[in-house]
Amino acid sequence: MNDDDLAYAKIRMDESSFATAIAHLADIEDPLARALVWGSAWDSTRDAEVAPSAYVDLVLGNIATETESTTLRLSLTQLIQVARTYVAPEKRDATITRIGDALWQLAQNAEAGSDAQFQFVKFFANVASTPEHGDALAGLRDGSVDSSGPGNRHRPVVGAARGPRAHRPCRARPRSWQHLPQTTRRTVNRRGTRPAPRSRLPKGNSRRSLRPSATRTISNVVLRSMGNRFPAWSTTPTRWPRPFAPYFDALASVWKSRSYQMASYVLQFFYPGPLASQALVDATQAWLDANPDIPALRRLVVENLAGVTRALEAQKRDASSPRELRGL
Repeated sequence: MNDDDLAYAKIRMDESSFATAIAHLADIEDPLARALVWGSAWDSTRDAEVAPSAYVDLVLGNIATETESTTLRLSLTQLIQVARTYVAPEKRDATITRIGDALWQLAQNAEAGSDAQFQFVKFFANVASTPEHGDALAGLRDGSVDSSGPGNRHRPVVGAARGPRAHRPCRARPRSWQHLPQTTRRTVNRRGTRPAPRSRLPKGNSRRSLRPSATRTISNVVLRSMGNRFPAWSTTPTRWPRPFAPYFDALASVWKSRSYQMASYVLQFFYPGPLASQALVDATQAWLDANPDIPALRRLVVENLAGVTRALEAQKRDASSPRELRGL
């Protein structure tokens, strides 16, 4: 359907076709036809029509031979999102570990220095979650594990700090950083390497960035980088009595004191979406009910709420789908 991508349409595969895609998507020779199948699978997963775990199977089973860089990067981005927010909570840790193992193997098997290897290493660093993953990242960082390609030696350090259990290997910074100038890139990477506790809202500089005074000292790119730390490790419900209060309490002052771009970064990246739960839905709706007079701000919060609602529906779909219904 929609051959040559000529129509603006959402297409859906029936159960048999989706099972065939899991087994044989990589065999489709036409890159555009493959992209249409990738897109259809993602739309079905995002709309909770297909179990998120099936999307994980689809990506891991077919991504190794994907030749289109954009499709490769987009599919891996969506894979990480599925693992962190769409897969049923009871399956999440095992799924993240499985993805990390698979991406590391894919990186080792890929052509040295290729774009595919670079993407596999980069996303592996982002999802690393076990001591073994931490050891691999440390090896990439200090050169004891070879992975050719521009940027591969330093980018994994950022991802290493995000792993919920792989903190030890990422505490030490690469010696080469001692010789780098004080640039924004260095600032971003150094802040990104600080391990953060799982099940908590951002601390330290990330938490302080919510304060209006931080506008004068934090650039857009640094703020965005600190915000990016949050969804990587916050994958389990927090036990705080009011876990979302810091975010909602800060919204009005952030909106008034920041530029639109900085405010939108704060609202988007620091929203505790990875802690998707009915409690977060209720807290978000309560804020919306109490703040009816700021349309632009409300729109951003409503979009965040829609993402949480979508994630909860996907989690329900994943929890209710036995493996045999996923075409395996």
